[in-house]
Amino acid sequence: MSDSVHNPVWTSCKDAAGIAGNIFAFGLFVSPIPTYRRIIRNRSTEQFSGLPYIYALMNCLICMWYGTPIISADNLLVVTVNSFGTVFQLAYIILFIIYAERTKKVSMLASLLVVLGLFAIIVAGSLQIHDRMIRWISVGSLTVVSLISMFASPLFIIVKFGDPNKEC
Repeated sequence: MSDSVHNPVWTSCKDAAGIAGNIFAFGLFVSPIPTYRRIIRNRSTEQFSGLPYIYALMNCLICMWYGTPIISADNLLVVTVNSFGTVFQLAYIILFIIYAERTKKVSMLASLLVVLGLFAIIVAGSLQIHDRMIRWISVGSLTVVSLISMFASPLFIIVKFGDPNKEC
């Protein structure tokens, strides 16, 4: 694992990248606040989709798990930023459920339960892998898939609203 590299230059670069990543990630986590002010003010989710927050929650949970010492060593910054991200995403999802119409509430609650169930399966399954390197690679691969899913999720909005001839 690359965690075994103890070169001071490598460590400094890794820490600098981690701090910069935390700053940018925190900015991403707070970016929906204006949208949620509008949702709270109007007491409605209007045409907003809750799926990006579901994907982001799954991503934060998997990345947080990846950063723990059980999976990979010396990744405190990964754990901290994704812990904050998990809290933000849960808050957004709860607010979405509170202000959504009944069908969206049920759908979002079901999606939340699926995410929590999948995460429990990932944790339990990865703990069954006794070879640390295989566990690291397996959870790391899931992290990559999760990141791609999270960053691709806003494309659903483009697909839904991008064609003026399509019905919403």
